[in-house]
Amino acid sequence: MMATTPHTTELIGSDRFELHPDDEAAILREKEHYEQPQAACIEALKIVQRRHGWVPDGAIMAVGRLLGLGFAAVDGVATFYSLIFRQPVGRHVILVCDSSSCFLTGYETLKQALVEKLGVDYGATTADGRFTLLPVCCLGACDGAPALMIDGETFGPVTPEDLSDLLEGYE
Repeated sequence: MMATTPHTTELIGSDRFELHPDDEAAILREKEHYEQPQAACIEALKIVQRRHGWVPDGAIMAVGRLLGLGFAAVDGVATFYSLIFRQPVGRHVILVCDSSSCFLTGYETLKQALVEKLGVDYGATTADGRFTLLPVCCLGACDGAPALMIDGETFGPVTPEDLSDLLEGYE
């Protein structure tokens, strides 16, 4: 008998994932806007992520079936875009901008303060499931550098001293 990796095992059972009917309808509406079904792929993944908080392998397969695309094509899109989460994340996702502007205005100090305050490094979720900490290459907030984003809301400039009050608002 051939041994399988956990990823392979997960993929074998992932065909059981079913899109929510509302999500399926939204994806099909999105698909109608484009000549090529691949063009609807990012929005389809975002639709799934809004409901589940992340995009499991089964959802990749389900989106692929609905759009007429193979697993590799959809997975390639999902893994390329950093805001499509391929593993569970916390209730709140903190994106720390590491662009040139943020880097020059205190990014490293801000990142270190977040790591110490949350007790996790990039790519990890706090033990209570409250926050996931991730880098992002640009938030387009250079005038407010260093900047970070929590659940789609941009803040900046942010100092280490601002973090307690800022994070307190996110339960």
